[in-house]
Amino acid sequence: MQIPAGNNLVESYFRFMKNWDNETKKRLIIKLTQSIDSEDNSQYDFSSCFGAWEDERTADEIIEELKSDRKNNPEIEDF
Repeated sequence: MQIPAGNNLVESYFRFMKNWDNETKKRLIIKLTQSIDSEDNSQYDFSSCFGAWEDERTADEIIEELKSDRKNNPEIEDF
């Protein structure tokens, strides 16, 4: 009998949480249920994290700004 990978994850979490007090377990159940029953079922589009940088400045202007914001501190702090 083969167990799907998702079940292994659930079993790992269960082993971690099985010794929690009942009140904490109930709060977790409520939070998980709310996350399933929420009205917002829109899917997060991970690809929206990628793309070209949009800016009115030229590449040279951005580079110059980055360089001008650098702060060098020659003093070495003791630990």
